[in-house]
Amino acid sequence: MKRISLLLLLLLTLLEAARAQQFVVSYPAGAYGGPFSGNVILYLSRRNVEPKNQPGWPCYRLAVRNVRPGQAITFSDSALSYPTLLSRLERGEYYVQAVWDLNRGGRSIGQSVGNPYSPARRVTLGAATDTFRLVCSQTVAAPEFVESIFCKEFKAPSALLTRFSGRAESLDAAVILPADYHRHPRRRYPVLFTVGGFGGDYHHYSRAMSTDTLPATPIDTLACIRVYLDGATALGHSVYANSANNGPVGDAFATEFLPLLDQRYRTNGARLLRGHSSGGYAVVYLLTHYPRLFAGGNASASDPVDFHRFELTNLYTATKRVEMRDSVTYGELLPVASAYDRPNIVHRLEDIIYRGEQEVSFDAVFSPRGRNGLPQPLFNSTTNVLDRRVFVHWRRYDLTQYVRQNWSRLRPYLNGKLRISAGNEDSYYLNFSAMLMEQEMKKLGADMPFAYYPGNHFSVMTPEYKRAEIMWLKATYLNWLARNPAKK
Repeated sequence: MKRISLLLLLLLTLLEAARAQQFVVSYPAGAYGGPFSGNVILYLSRRNVEPKNQPGWPCYRLAVRNVRPGQAITFSDSALSYPTLLSRLERGEYYVQAVWDLNRGGRSIGQSVGNPYSPARRVTLGAATDTFRLVCSQTVAAPEFVESIFCKEFKAPSALLTRFSGRAESLDAAVILPADYHRHPRRRYPVLFTVGGFGGDYHHYSRAMSTDTLPATPIDTLACIRVYLDGATALGHSVYANSANNGPVGDAFATEFLPLLDQRYRTNGARLLRGHSSGGYAVVYLLTHYPRLFAGGNASASDPVDFHRFELTNLYTATKRVEMRDSVTYGELLPVASAYDRPNIVHRLEDIIYRGEQEVSFDAVFSPRGRNGLPQPLFNSTTNVLDRRVFVHWRRYDLTQYVRQNWSRLRPYLNGKLRISAGNEDSYYLNFSAMLMEQEMKKLGADMPFAYYPGNHFSVMTPEYKRAEIMWLKATYLNWLARNPAKK
């Protein structure tokens, strides 16, 4: 009798799934010749007209094999889901798009070049038995960088990264020239690198994307060449670190990108770094791993530089992740209600959008590579349990410990070059990680100033905050000039 009851329950469950909300998705031969094997993502949004371009949640994923042009797949309650099953999603109007991920290297799946996608459609979720058809007839076009007299696209082919990935790779950036660069053909300039935070894109400086094609603003009163770096990889932000998943990005930047930049543009040998958030971590990584190459830098609200405080978790002692409960979210501000109760169905956003998002980005830099070709996650997405074996690999990216262990070697080249700043109420608690590093640097007697200002991860960027950063960069450049008088 018990077995019959279980069979009836299973049958009812299958019947309910068959009647659940469905999105039927296909692609024509004109979008991709096929057959397709890989992942298909369904994006929904209340407010974003093109939900694939600003991925958050709700979102859904299907892994498929050998799907041919014109052949349909169906998103229903069987799809991996976040934050809830399609049939349990709050009723109402949504924008919706589907994307077939060819995984050719773009960071954002929805904006990765060549991926077939459906035009955005507005749908009304009513009855749980509704079916919607999406034809992915469009393909993501390659962005075109339109140069101006002052702003140029720069691509440095990388033999190191090409060897690692097995396909042609380059490190790319936007170069912004000073106002008098063309008027003084013999003058040479310092270079100020800005490393963008997570999601940054150097194409912002393209004339086609922005009116911001003015010459480079000076370092206070000192003319400079500015270079904008975004760190984008297929898995997230590289932070310009060597890693098991992204490859030798730091070495490629140091040995391939920088020499080619010096060859193409009239640089004077002085290199300064600035960056916020993931860009801030990149500044600390580059200055601590290649200190001889740089005159100095400012890291603003850096991703955790001391893993004794990774957001709210002490990675050295914790068995589980301490969840962040704040106002910051990448997803929709949807009500948390009984409609989202998902017994036995627990996924995180990164379980659905499995590459290119923030948590995957951390794993891509800090973790070993898994057998499936993706980074091994530090935390179990269901239980939050920390994998101690994976953390062994993470520890080498704790920059506080790296500096402590290598201080005798680093001191002559790093001392006086690095400043770290943050808001006192950082949205991701990054100020606490900076404070821990500050304590350790004081023990070493390191000349490494730390500064804290009112504000969170975003509001901290006041004129006062920016001014202090610029004056620090100016001071480090003048110190470099004093040591290299022939470069004046």
